[in-house]
Amino acid sequence: MKQIEVSIMGQSYLLGCPEGGEERLKEAVHQVDREMCAIRDSGKLKARERIAVLAALNLAYMLTERPAAPAKASVPATQSAPELPSPEYIDNLISRLDQALDSDGHLI
Repeated sequence: MKQIEVSIMGQSYLLGCPEGGEERLKEAVHQVDREMCAIRDSGKLKARERIAVLAALNLAYMLTERPAAPAKASVPATQSAPELPSPEYIDNLISRLDQALDSDGHLI
């Protein structure tokens, strides 16, 4: 398995990647980085862990909105990214996340 170094929100990570999967992994990293930076830049959250959880929820939600694709179909890296959730949706998710986590960031 090949390893590639990537950066998410300015922090470097060394990730394992199957041969031939470099471009798909880089696109996934780009989507995660874009989502986390958008949440951070909204100014509502500062804790990296909470930003990561919220970004994961947003990306998972966007995936559920996509029509089911055949198992072997892949989305080209050049395809435009799905529209980001509205500020109201993000505020609602932050509120729900705050209710589910204690002050130390652990699930209640």
